[in-house]
Formats: sequence, C-alpha cells, structure tokens
Amino acid sequence: MRRLISSGSPFEVTAGYSRAVVQGDWCFVSGTTGYDYATMTMPDSVEDQTRNCLATISDVLTEAGFGVEDIVRCHYYVTDPAFADRVFPILGKTFGTVRPAATMIVCDLIRPEMLIEIEATALRQT
Repeated sequence: MRRLISSGSPFEVTAGYSRAVVQGDWCFVSGTTGYDYATMTMPDSVEDQTRNCLATISDVLTEAGFGVEDIVRCHYYVTDPAFADRVFPILGKTFGTVRPAATMIVCDLIRPEMLIEIEATALRQT
C-alpha cells in the first residue's frame, strides 16, 4: 500500500509532490530544504539550515513509522563547496552510527536563500 506524507509546506501543493512516500518497507523522503515550516522562515547559516532539514526529515520519518536509524541513502545538495566542512560535523553527529550511503553535490538550488537540500531513503528494519 502506498502512503503519502505531507509536512504542510505550501511548496508541496504548488509543485505537486509529497514530503515522503511510503511503499511497503521503504520510505522515500523528498529533497528537504532548511525552512522552518512552522514560521516559513529560512535561517541565514548553512548549519542552521542543515539542522532544520534533518529535523523535518526526522519528523516525517517518525510520522511514517520509521526512524533516522532506518536511513540507508542520503543525497546532500549544497550551493558552495566550502559548506561541506561546515555541515560534516552536523551530519556526522546525526548519522554517525547509521552511516548511510551518501553523495554530496554542489549545485544551484531553486531559491537563493536555500543553501542545502537533503533527501533520504529509509528501509524499515526487519
């Protein structure tokens, strides 16, 4: 059975996507930026944006019946290669024992205030 999860972001309706899709034992979390969805504000620092991304992903996984420990794959998109060294400690703290397969890509994001976007794939532990 397919289940769609929403974080309440207006972008989900406008762009026609779900924050996450649960299909069987899999959960696919869409690219998540650093917005604080309660206030629809974006922090200035890549570190704070990273923390917001991870909090949103964690909340969505919990709602879907998964945890951060179930993440098997992450993609990190940053707008500046210098951000890597600034976000690695945050990612390491979050994923230190989980150690998902991961890729970091330097690219432009759709809005100039967006400095990082993270997507994740989780597989329910059996």
